[in-house]
Amino acid sequence: MSEQGPNPRNRGNGEHQPIFLLPNVVTGLIGLMVAIHIAATLVLNEAGQQQLVFWFAFLPARITAASSQIDLALPLLWTPFTHALLHAGWEHLLLNMAWLAIFATPVARRYGSVPTLVMFFLCAAAGAALFAVTTLYTGQFLVGASGGIAGLTGAAVRFMFQPLLVSEDPTTGKRIILGQRLASLSGLMREPRARNFTLFWLIANGAVPLLPLLTGSDLQIAWQAHIGGFIAGLLLVGLFERRVMPPQ
Repeated sequence: MSEQGPNPRNRGNGEHQPIFLLPNVVTGLIGLMVAIHIAATLVLNEAGQQQLVFWFAFLPARITAASSQIDLALPLLWTPFTHALLHAGWEHLLLNMAWLAIFATPVARRYGSVPTLVMFFLCAAAGAALFAVTTLYTGQFLVGASGGIAGLTGAAVRFMFQPLLVSEDPTTGKRIILGQRLASLSGLMREPRARNFTLFWLIANGAVPLLPLLTGSDLQIAWQAHIGGFIAGLLLVGLFERRVMPPQ
């Protein structure tokens, strides 16, 4: 889950054996997020934490300041990506760690470490872009990995509901599992489980702004980052697909 708040001033086959049954890239991302959060909460004082957010969280208000204050706009070069490594609290971090472990793992095993990292950060930036469109003049900021994780979720949806493809070794006749085909966008909509998952994701996150009307609480959930990242993952994953599958 990404959070928002008021503006403060090579492939898997070549990798080592995974730790805790997770691909190394997933373990590494989790470790990095935990290390940053420990440093932010136990090492930095309140002023330091505010500076960390100011320079590494994503603040859409910088966009409007770009024409007059270049120095304040400069962090727009990196904050669409670095905001994904910051979290608002331990509960926020632990939820994102669990979500990352579940949905990044199949992507990492299919495509490897570097493509997984590229997709994660590109989708985080896409989530930040949609967040900026809807909060440009509110003074809110964005932290949390869930835009990137949502993108990996969207990528996984393109193949995780597809049937396993099986072939036979021409010499021994043994069955060989080839994996799962990457579905086209139209094919995704034809597969009931993939279609229902996708629609539920989009509708559930799109309904987040209505929750305060129903519950009376002001939930700080950056639903825009979830939707933007998810859609980016759906669209971008095909760029990393290199497997040659036999015709269905």
